[in-house]
Amino acid sequence: MKRFGVVALAMFALAGCDGTSLRAVHIVGSSTVLPFTKAVAAAFVAADDNRRTPTIESTGTGGGMVRFCEGVGAKYPDLIEASRRMRAREFDICQANGVKDIIEVPIGLDGIALAEPLEGPKLALTRKDIYLALAANPMGKPNSAKTWKDVNPALPASPITVLGPPATSGTRDAFVELILEPGCLAAMPSAQELRMNPDPALYAAACKTLRSDGAYVEKGEDDEVIVAGLTENRAAIGVLGFSYLDRNRSRLRGVSIDGVAPTAQDIAKGSYAGGRTLYLYVKKRHLDAMPELRAFLDLYASMWGPGGPLTERGLIAAPDKVRQRAAATIANGYTIDRNALP
Repeated sequence: MKRFGVVALAMFALAGCDGTSLRAVHIVGSSTVLPFTKAVAAAFVAADDNRRTPTIESTGTGGGMVRFCEGVGAKYPDLIEASRRMRAREFDICQANGVKDIIEVPIGLDGIALAEPLEGPKLALTRKDIYLALAANPMGKPNSAKTWKDVNPALPASPITVLGPPATSGTRDAFVELILEPGCLAAMPSAQELRMNPDPALYAAACKTLRSDGAYVEKGEDDEVIVAGLTENRAAIGVLGFSYLDRNRSRLRGVSIDGVAPTAQDIAKGSYAGGRTLYLYVKKRHLDAMPELRAFLDLYASMWGPGGPLTERGLIAAPDKVRQRAAATIANGYTIDRNALP
């Protein structure tokens, strides 16, 4: 009876003023994770005709975090799909808005891929090359490079045109963290001192800020738009999730970074510079109140293993122990500790 009372109260809280305690699962977030979540949603409904089709909005990871952290209850999302980890400052905003208990579920691996059309210049880049080409202020000076040859004499004299996601995208955040910042440290060892400076704006200006003069072209949250852009501009390269590159091998080639091409094997081994983990973040209060949400997450966990439906769509399976811990996290509702977040 005690357990029933807790669940009933949680369901009442979710209902709010509109009386919809058992509405469809509501998901926001990353366009990179979107194809995997859509596949789970389709299987979820196909397994039981009585289930409602989950509502899924592609907002980008950053925009999704804003929506996710606005509050608890029927009018707020139940979970966010994210192509990077939640940040401590986002966690604090959630807490301030009453989103107290948050569950973090790693669903598998992906990579930040650089891709070019098959007819492209056949680039092979280092993180230093990418930094010198795309940073707004490489080495502390405004970027004036026009061609790849301008940043490295060994590269072709093709124009620097990179199609990528906007600032709200987790893919862009991961690109800056995994590619641009290490490139900055390789090109400018003094950047390590800037990193320790009490004023974080100095380091951000030198190492984390992308050009806004047309060399880097924001193409929106949907990686399919970037793929389409590469077919229209065959001298350009794109920044996109590995799964989108993998699904378009007939049109696109992966650009190697520091001598390693973006492949599922090298991402899984950790040898590719752009490898990353993909996540779901779930409101525990909603999980306790919504049987369909729990069933949806259980199905997700059953589909993310090696050879499973999601790996067939381009997800790279996480190691066995990571998958086991993630499944246990869903089953037991383990919540994250702020101190573990970046």
